[in-house]
Amino acid sequence: MKKKFLRNILFLVFINVLVKPFYLFGIDRGIQNTLPPGDYGIFATLFGFTFLFQILNDFGLQGFNNRQVAQHRHMLGKYFGDFLTLKGFLGLLYSFFVFLIGWWTGYLMAYPVLLGGIVLNQCLASLLLFLRSNISGLGRYRADSILSVTDRLVLIVLLGVMLFIPSGRKFINLYIFVGAQTIALVIACIIAYILLRPFVRPVRIRLNPALLVVILRKSYPYALVVFLMTLYTRIDSVMIEQMLPEGWLEVDRYASAYRLLDASNMIGFLFASLLLPMFSRQISKGENPGELASFSAGILLSGAITLAVTVYFFRTPIMNALYVDGNAYSGDILGWLMFSFIGMCGTYIYGTLLTANGRLMPMNGVFLVSVFINVGLNMWLIPKNGALGAAQATCVTQLFVFVAQLFLAIEMLSLQFKGGLILRLSIVAFLVVISGLSLNAYTELQWLIKGGIVLLSGVLGAMTTGIIDLRGIKDMLIRNRMDA
Repeated sequence: MKKKFLRNILFLVFINVLVKPFYLFGIDRGIQNTLPPGDYGIFATLFGFTFLFQILNDFGLQGFNNRQVAQHRHMLGKYFGDFLTLKGFLGLLYSFFVFLIGWWTGYLMAYPVLLGGIVLNQCLASLLLFLRSNISGLGRYRADSILSVTDRLVLIVLLGVMLFIPSGRKFINLYIFVGAQTIALVIACIIAYILLRPFVRPVRIRLNPALLVVILRKSYPYALVVFLMTLYTRIDSVMIEQMLPEGWLEVDRYASAYRLLDASNMIGFLFASLLLPMFSRQISKGENPGELASFSAGILLSGAITLAVTVYFFRTPIMNALYVDGNAYSGDILGWLMFSFIGMCGTYIYGTLLTANGRLMPMNGVFLVSVFINVGLNMWLIPKNGALGAAQATCVTQLFVFVAQLFLAIEMLSLQFKGGLILRLSIVAFLVVISGLSLNAYTELQWLIKGGIVLLSGVLGAMTTGIIDLRGIKDMLIRNRMDA
């Protein structure tokens, strides 16, 4: 299983590193720099607002379906039409509820077309994730990897032309931005369905109330996971906008820093999407997933620690280089958000493992506590520190969730989180911190060169401590080539 994981994660990372950073920093950042100050903050707030109600849009179907298909692949063709019908009804319910709350908060009256477009895109994105959960559940990981970047590729083409041709920039606005996302998601959904077509019966819209109730009853723990995670990860931008006098501008600054966290999270999300069906199959066969969990945790956490510390040392130059209004304040926001990345990566491993195990209520208890922690910290810190306070609240919350999920996984699955891994990760952290402090104190090198050296020190530390075993990786790949 380690060999299969390694082979597919390398392909996943390769294809995503080619596409998603270019989209985030070439297209998405370009859109924010082109729009008037505060406009991207409007989009970010509305996006965060619509994301809060994703429980109605998905109701745990993606996680439940991925686990079920991975364990019982023959069931896909039989029940695909029922799941798709339920997905459509949930999308309508979600849209109605968002518009109702949007009318109550004033968002619908102020931005009716923009809110409608974002709601449509949320429904399409949820549909795409559902279709991809079937594809990855079938073990077609490379097809799922390609689908994970398809919509971004389309957006690069559609928006790239407007951004990189000077005369096209004058046509860029939030409506064009949201409309391009709609086109990209529709194309990706069509391709996903074409890939699934050989494995499913012709889709017929049919309503089987008894079956739908059974599906909802089994998926509701997954829905609660989605709902609670959404609350403590996406409520920050809405609270910033509501609690501060210049809310749109503060959300704009927060979103500019959050973009780097989004780019970093790409790797963690890829690990989780690949690990969920693998963990599920191991557990269904009675195998112990501990070895795969420790192997993937070592790689992901060492990378997260290295990246977070490096970005923290050079946070202000990074924001100055990326944004026309970058400054030390937005750099501090970035620094706190990147430390939250360490906690997120732990969640991508151990939260995914708990999800694959299917016993979600203890994990939902952790998420419920996390919501109270996050909202409480936001209410305290945002009035004092602005968007920086939201970043601080995010960091504390994410680290708490990681530690709590780690202890749950150890208790529920009898995992052995070896002290040796903690020691190796500590050595990596020590080397990276010492490298950053020394370079800043004793050299006058350009910050990009310093940052590269600090990153390299983390990689060398991971290799020296055995977290990254190049010889083992080489042997795995050679055996895989011989097996093929």
